[in-house]
Amino acid sequence: MTSVLGHLTGTDFPSEYKRWQISTCQQLFDARVITSVDKDKEPIARNITQQARYSKALFIWTDCDREGEHIGSEVRQAALEGKPGLEVKRAVFSNTERGHVLQAAQRPIPLDERQVNAVTARIELDLRLGVIFTRFQTLVLRTLGGELANNDRVISYVDRYFRVKNFVPEHFWSIRVMHHREDVDVTFLWQRHRLFDRMSVTIFFERCLSARLAKVTKLQNKPTSHWRPLPLTTVELQKLGSSFLRMDSQRVMKVAEDLYNKGWISYPRTETDQFDRGMDLKRLVEKQTQDNAWGPYARELLNGAFRQPRGGHHNDQAHPPIHPVNYVALGSLSDDERRVYEFVVRRFLACCSDDAKGELTTVEIEYGSETFFANGLLVLQKNYLLVYPYDKWESSQQLPRFTFGETFEPTEANMSEGETGPPGYLTEPELISLMDANGIGTDATMAEHIAKIKEREYVMTQTSGGNGQGEAAGRGGREGRGGRRGGRSGNAGRGGGNQRFIPTTLGVALIEGYDSIGLETSLGKPFLRKEMEIKMKEICAGTKSRNDFVQETLEQYRHVFIRTQQQVELLKAACRKYVLGEGD
Repeated sequence: MTSVLGHLTGTDFPSEYKRWQISTCQQLFDARVITSVDKDKEPIARNITQQARYSKALFIWTDCDREGEHIGSEVRQAALEGKPGLEVKRAVFSNTERGHVLQAAQRPIPLDERQVNAVTARIELDLRLGVIFTRFQTLVLRTLGGELANNDRVISYVDRYFRVKNFVPEHFWSIRVMHHREDVDVTFLWQRHRLFDRMSVTIFFERCLSARLAKVTKLQNKPTSHWRPLPLTTVELQKLGSSFLRMDSQRVMKVAEDLYNKGWISYPRTETDQFDRGMDLKRLVEKQTQDNAWGPYARELLNGAFRQPRGGHHNDQAHPPIHPVNYVALGSLSDDERRVYEFVVRRFLACCSDDAKGELTTVEIEYGSETFFANGLLVLQKNYLLVYPYDKWESSQQLPRFTFGETFEPTEANMSEGETGPPGYLTEPELISLMDANGIGTDATMAEHIAKIKEREYVMTQTSGGNGQGEAAGRGGREGRGGRRGGRSGNAGRGGGNQRFIPTTLGVALIEGYDSIGLETSLGKPFLRKEMEIKMKEICAGTKSRNDFVQETLEQYRHVFIRTQQQVELLKAACRKYVLGEGD
């Protein structure tokens, strides 16, 4: 038995294309690419080749997803070099429960060549497109001088920013009614919420005052629930970790992988938000009973409060949701490890709990010709909230007694004025949600993409409530070669919780420059990348070939490249305007 550390191979162009020249950029659409074992993985590949010489068969247990399938094909290639004709099978498994592993061992299957081809195509496209556009932009824009002449700065390819920048506030008016009863001040909200016409609101308000009395037209008391969370996925871990654990998404994933490698949690890269019915979840709960903080709650679950977790709509057929697999005392973990481990455990215990229960009271009144309402919430059973402090659902001030049909004179009625405010800059959880919705990256690469745009100074991060100065990420970077699973590094730091992403002048210039070129599908939008993800799934389904996918995508980007070359002065003009401060 042996192991690997991510991908064994890398893809690159031959040595004659190493020099950065504008004249060779377009040639890279058709240039030959070379796949070879990465220098740092050569000892691993040699070990596999040597082990294969003394083996009857190769049994692959890499992750059961596209990347895992491609890694398996790399292992197969190294093994076949040692023993041509070696029988090769792979295990199909989604969790490490003993029974499930034994079943997978008894039912091996061949590698899925469709998934292998999908990843091979994606790696080739990431190389070609990343190098072509990185070199072209860098070489063209460096000629402008100033900041853009910095040799250490690699330029590669900002909707919310423009929404904030171009926002024009609008005045609105609203009506609010208050009534004091049984030592409680009740605020009734206007059903219309607000209107942008002052005269109309004034007329409605005067009708209310003329009526003098308000009438109770609806009384409702009904049970309500606050649902326990779904099982934890990678995207949710990154979003919630950024919000609650004071770490950015890249750091959260690095810590989660460390915990996985130490055997404390399950594999942290998964799209699955439903547990298999066959998993012995109570056994996992039992392991947590020894903890001083959440141990008593875990014992309550085992004593009858356990509920089968809710199931979401996603199952990648490769990994279960993220959950604790063994107990470890928090004192033996680093500070970051403690926070991530505690979050994973509490999330799992919350999934195995009952929903929080409460009672919602609604009072609706008619005042003049307008309708107003007030709500009161009483939380009766906290249930999962007792172990999961990351959700908030609390009782509001209780409403006094009202009677259906009664009339009363409100204590106070006011007409208020306000104005709309601009949307906030994107937070990291919002950015991750948008990337997920638009197919940008995978659960395995989203954090890396975010780290890359900070590293290349397309955005700076700012803590909410800061002085507005923000702090740009460090310089540097090399030609992009696409997210590949492998050894990950990165000392991404703290402060992810309330960070907002604000585009730098370079980021704004590139987006506005490409938009002004008038491309049929702008590089500033996610549609081209999303289309690539869809076509990769078609390869996996057998409805599209690898070669067709690569050629179709290259033709799309070739058109973009040629149009950009023809209209490059528009890109330069945007950079002069925003980065160099020339013109308006």
